Amino acid sequence: MAEIKYEIIKKLGILSETKSGWKKEVNIVSWNGRNPKFDIREWSPEGDKMGKGVTLSDEEATILKEILNEEC
Repeated sequence: MAEIKYEIIKKLGILSETKSGWKKEVNIVSWNGRNPKFDIREWSPEGDKMGKGVTLSDEEATILKEILNEEC
């Protein structure tokens, strides 16, 4: 299995935290040296392990924001 490289460019916020310390975060992340994208996923307390998540381009994040603004 190929190693996944990532760099958290900017931490935007924490959505929730479990009793075990895992945090669901919104960050801007560069995956494998590619252009940074918005990223939502859980991270271990040490920040060295991650759960499955979703990445969004700027355009997708803008559309999501519009959808949430209409519904909330």
